[in-house]
Amino acid sequence: MKLIIRHLKNLPGFAKEFLELQGRNRIFAFYGPMGAGKTTIIKAICQNLDASDAVSSPSFTLVNEYITKAGDPLYHIDFYRIINLSEVFDFGVEEYLSSGSYCFIEWPELVEEILPPETIRVKISVGKSEERIIEF
Repeated sequence: MKLIIRHLKNLPGFAKEFLELQGRNRIFAFYGPMGAGKTTIIKAICQNLDASDAVSSPSFTLVNEYITKAGDPLYHIDFYRIINLSEVFDFGVEEYLSSGSYCFIEWPELVEEILPPETIRVKISVGKSEERIIEF
């Protein structure tokens, strides 16, 4: 499947459509170069899920937990700073991935071997100007 975000103002509509297409899927791995918009897109998706917290990059904390207005957790995980796989297990990534809650993962290339088979892989490509091509 391919969706195109032509402008930042289209992010809320994209987030809604993206989630409608996912059904019961809850684990998403976002692939794309630095500056492709992974965090921005995850932020729009979390806002569509009614995150009551401010969504930001977890680059320094590895995991940000947001709570929806209904009280459900959303996990935003960033593996950019991971040096080796043992670090991932040290902070208990298995608990997040098996929680049944939404998990949005940035830089999953570093932990590909431990992603569950049901993980939806989302590739972000940069088009013209603000355009982003999303394939999953």
